[in-house]
Amino acid sequence: MERVALDDRRRRADRARQIADLLRRQIIHGGYPGGQLPLESALAREFDTSRNTVRQALDLLREEGLVQRCPGVGTTVAAEKYPHGLHRLLGLAETLHEHGRVVNQVRTMTIIEPPAPVSHRLGLAPGEQVVYLERLRSLNGLPLSLDLTYLVRDVGEPLLDFDLAGNDIFVLLERITGRPLGTAELTLEAVNADPHTAAVLGAPRGAALLMVERLTHLAGGRPVDLEFIRFRGDRLTMRGHLRRNEKEEHAWP
Repeated sequence: MERVALDDRRRRADRARQIADLLRRQIIHGGYPGGQLPLESALAREFDTSRNTVRQALDLLREEGLVQRCPGVGTTVAAEKYPHGLHRLLGLAETLHEHGRVVNQVRTMTIIEPPAPVSHRLGLAPGEQVVYLERLRSLNGLPLSLDLTYLVRDVGEPLLDFDLAGNDIFVLLERITGRPLGTAELTLEAVNADPHTAAVLGAPRGAALLMVERLTHLAGGRPVDLEFIRFRGDRLTMRGHLRRNEKEEHAWP
């Protein structure tokens, strides 16, 4: 009997995770206008499962901070997640312009001799200096990311004369160089918020963050911008389009 009960709990937990994944997508894509989720009984019918399993799925989303559950009110969306596309090379303000105003608080801006791994990534000779930036980026007053940026000096130093609070660096780099940006190498992983980052982003210490390392090149191939960006995972979701191969995508018959 104990083995049967354990199997039942495991199956319910697996099913709850599946339902939570589907509900999370509905929430992120605006599937519940007004922010009100259906009643537990309605969700149980929709997913052909028990109310206990639905309740467990909703508890998972509540622990993520995505929904809140109030007696007499039901389950409502607690926080909006903003979409950040991965299929185009855009700055944060360019990406989220439909959702409000991105403001950049410049915390550090200086010229330094970078660590060797940074020099290597940017193709610089040992001892060659770079411009280093640290910015807190917010959307509609809500902290979204902490950006640590290394720029080759001849491209980055003119940024000292520009308004960095209200402009994406990508836009300014193209203005400074007179050339378009080309490609970027991107790495995405999950990291825990260290005490400093947590305090700056207003996130709980140890909270899961989306960590993006991005090396951006000019159209000619020269690397000019190396960034380490820590996003609040509870406020941003990454989206992209993938193809099976490099050839022109063909529709299935």
